[in-house]
Amino acid sequence: MTLSVLAFLVLVAAFTIGSLTSISAGLLALVAAFGVGSLAAGLPLSDVIGEFPAGLFLILVGATLLFGIVRETGTIDLMAYWAERLAGGRRLLVPVLMFALAALLAAAGAFTPAAIAIVAPVALALGSRFGISSLAMGLVVIQGANAGAFSPVNPFGVIANDMLDQAGAGGDATLRLFLSVFAFNAVLAVVAYAVVQSAVGWLDRRSSAATPAGDTDSPTAGREPGPGGGAATAVAERTAVSGITRVRATPMRILALVGMGSLLVLTTVLGIDVGVATLVIALVLIIVRPSVQKPVIDAMPWSAILLVTGIVTYVGMLETIGALDDLQEGIAGLGNASLAALAVSYVVGLASAFASTTGTLTVIGPVVAPIAADPTLSVVGVVTAVGISSSVVDTSPMSTSGALLMASAPPRLERMFFRALLLWAIAMIAIVPVVAWLLFVQLGIG
Repeated sequence: MTLSVLAFLVLVAAFTIGSLTSISAGLLALVAAFGVGSLAAGLPLSDVIGEFPAGLFLILVGATLLFGIVRETGTIDLMAYWAERLAGGRRLLVPVLMFALAALLAAAGAFTPAAIAIVAPVALALGSRFGISSLAMGLVVIQGANAGAFSPVNPFGVIANDMLDQAGAGGDATLRLFLSVFAFNAVLAVVAYAVVQSAVGWLDRRSSAATPAGDTDSPTAGREPGPGGGAATAVAERTAVSGITRVRATPMRILALVGMGSLLVLTTVLGIDVGVATLVIALVLIIVRPSVQKPVIDAMPWSAILLVTGIVTYVGMLETIGALDDLQEGIAGLGNASLAALAVSYVVGLASAFASTTGTLTVIGPVVAPIAADPTLSVVGVVTAVGISSSVVDTSPMSTSGALLMASAPPRLERMFFRALLLWAIAMIAIVPVVAWLLFVQLGIG
């Protein structure tokens, strides 16, 4: 057994134990990174420690702190109230509005995590008002951000367009790439919304049928309610009967909104790191109202932060010992350009689920360009398939986008969100690369 195979098996074991028990998969992966990296691979301990994702840690801490303050001050309720008025009671318009907002921010150049950090808390709060699953709303927001992420001014789009240039694409290739990715994510958002809403509704109906009336000790108590019953449906019914409850725009809430707008400017225009920007804005809000600091910090999802950073540390160690390079070498040796495009799509999907999509696209670029340049294939089709495969798995709780979604979710849903997002990401890794390959590489759509 090679070292690379052993290292991947250890990662699978950490996921399995973490999913079946209450032991943190992140803690297991963090300790395993030192064991495999130092003992098996002979890396200096300092090198393994250096793989700890300090940037991602700052993003998670900064985002959860800032949006904890936004939630504590009632600013999310205010934004949900405004969006609710815009929706005018039309339930299906809610996910459409949130998808469009996330896509618009990303297409305007907002780094995808920034767009999700801004939209997700509002989308989840608004969804609860209409009896929509928080998970369904979260997936719609991520797909919206991904839909706009391949515009020429977004970091994803910049990297993908560089691949197009290296492969010799010209003309309207940039526009075709953007429109193809946008359309694919729009369809996927509809599928995600329908699947999750149907699943949650079915679970609610089954639990309602199995639980006697008035029984509050149901095994599903505390689980996320859905459209088939539960608290969220009751809220939606009361809203429909009694009208929209007005939320006042207080000075503190207006200041928090200014802070969220500043986040977009700082990250998009000035190029400041998302984590640093969120920490700065959070500090300003805390200085204005110190009383929010303690309850917000106490409510931060530290277990989720440990989970994500631990897994990402292990994946970084895998890259250092060359396990990911072994995969890339295997792809290069396939010979057939079309099969190589499919294999690259699966590799970037798997790697991006546990690491930075931007970093994954950057690393894989030199491999993609010669494949896309093959005269038997569509240059835009290959880059589109790879781009979709790498970004669609951002729902993974180990990616920045998925982690931000977990941070935006109510604390009681943290474990459910982790498992559901992980299962969805696994499904995306298994299904999307081959679908994108068939559509854009084999059929040449776009």
